[in-house]
Amino acid sequence: MGAKHTALEKYFGYTSFLPYQEEIIDAVLAGKDVLAVMATGGGKSLCYQLPALVFGGLTVVVSPLIALMKDQVDSLRANGIPAATINSSLGYGEQKIIERVILEGRIRILYVSPERAVQQSFLSLLAKADVRLIAIDEAHCISMWGHNFRPEYRRLRVLKERFPAVPVIALTATAIPAVQDDIAVQLALSNPARFVGSFNRKNLTYRVVPKARYFQRLVAYLSEHRDDAGIIYCFSQKATEDLAEKLRGKGFLALPYHAGLPDAVRAENQEAFSHGDAAIICATVAFGMGIDKPDVRFVIHTDLPKDIESYYQETGRAGRDGEASDCILFYSRGDYNTIRYIIEKECADATQKDVAYRKAGAMLDYCETTGCRRKFLLAHFGEAYPEERCGGCDRCETPVKVFDGTPAASAVIACIQQVGERFGASYIGDVLAGSKSVRIHENGHDTLPAYGSGRGYTRDQWLLFIQEMVGKEFIASTGGRYPVLVLNDRSRAVVAGDLPVPLTEPRPEGVIASEAGDDYDEALFLRLRQLRKVVADLEHVPPFVVFHDRSLKEMAHRYPRTGVALLQVYGVSEGKLQRYGRRFLDAIDKHCTEQGIGPERRSG
Repeated sequence: MGAKHTALEKYFGYTSFLPYQEEIIDAVLAGKDVLAVMATGGGKSLCYQLPALVFGGLTVVVSPLIALMKDQVDSLRANGIPAATINSSLGYGEQKIIERVILEGRIRILYVSPERAVQQSFLSLLAKADVRLIAIDEAHCISMWGHNFRPEYRRLRVLKERFPAVPVIALTATAIPAVQDDIAVQLALSNPARFVGSFNRKNLTYRVVPKARYFQRLVAYLSEHRDDAGIIYCFSQKATEDLAEKLRGKGFLALPYHAGLPDAVRAENQEAFSHGDAAIICATVAFGMGIDKPDVRFVIHTDLPKDIESYYQETGRAGRDGEASDCILFYSRGDYNTIRYIIEKECADATQKDVAYRKAGAMLDYCETTGCRRKFLLAHFGEAYPEERCGGCDRCETPVKVFDGTPAASAVIACIQQVGERFGASYIGDVLAGSKSVRIHENGHDTLPAYGSGRGYTRDQWLLFIQEMVGKEFIASTGGRYPVLVLNDRSRAVVAGDLPVPLTEPRPEGVIASEAGDDYDEALFLRLRQLRKVVADLEHVPPFVVFHDRSLKEMAHRYPRTGVALLQVYGVSEGKLQRYGRRFLDAIDKHCTEQGIGPERRSG
């Protein structure tokens, strides 16, 4: 067994690599610069943590948030790996102790912020240390073309300039090709080996649900998932606080998180969520890259995200441990007006505005697509999905039904014609649904034959029909910042009765579906989870630092009775066996004795 496989099993408790991990690690061990784009949950951290053990010396990891660094260091130490972080939360004395230990060669992996990494005093410290590898996490932050640009990341090229012989690995979960190229240039990577993994998160189920009566639906869903942890994203700071308060009123352990909270409160709420003392965080996008909690079972958006990249990254915080998790978006086209207001307010440059509008339009298309949502997401990142149905989105769980939509299409065409082909989809939907809007009244369009002619469907259903008609080219959209619907030759053929229009039947609003159960002893799993919480609290670490849910479920399936058997469980390293094994084996033995489960029930 080679050094990397020995380290994989001894320190991490894994017997095999995830896709692309081994190839990336081999490139790093060969001394090459590497750019790795891997979906959240794909195991990016291992791509520099394992080489750090094989290389020896010091590996420096640039990471954006203190909470993320702390969780990573806690997890590494639990596995017996000497790790540390230097950040602004440390006192002068603590920092000096860590610096001394670094120079003594007793730290393998050091986490620092991008601001710290470029300070002259820190660079001078590294010049005296035995630096073997530099890792830049969340590398998309370096690109102004990305969705989360951070100017401080632009200065990180100094690391390559100061240490040209040290390999650099840049890692991110979301980067379209233009962003990948920018990362390589801005970090001054030398002919980097580039690895782009699949963006397909197979364990995630994607659902888009009408926003009408969303709170009642949300409560119904959460009531079925009371033992699960989740994140609920809201557009505004006030919305996070209001929703958290309303959910607490319904008996849920929910806390708010946004940039406007005092630092101490924000840190306290995040820690409560990480440690399992609060099941739900209601957050703005400020609650982002610092989340290393692997057992988030659902991510819910109560408002429309501004672009696909943000949505993909935020939903990616669900199911990092590979277990089945839900991504639910409560959708109303009215939310687009809020995004439009933000774009007009924040984007002074015309080119930036156009890019922002195109991104927002793609988000609308995702919500309104009648096809597979997974296929849509993957196509956005340039990845083909060969299957017709993924089985993991609301569109594929319940097949769509097609009906003869020619009368509905004719109503849309007539309305477009009557308003002079000068308005967009939202306006046409309002006219057909008989909206009382002031704009329609001022334009005199409440007197048109088309006004209120579509009351058999809701406004949102008309918008779905229109989106489908544009996609099938029965009508056209002019594009641009304010798209206008216009007629074409196919529209006129429909009116003449020469061209039928198949449309997707409107779906009933229904309830949000839940995932099926797994094959494990649920009572034992809950018992082990309670034990894990006690152990984690004693050690002042989040529960997932002790064991992931996947490890506990495997224990509840296999019933291991010995240390050797426990080592066969996913994620149980030698360090964790020594540290926690006896307590978990005792709990399993006690459960098996109480339930009359004999050795013959063990498996694997």
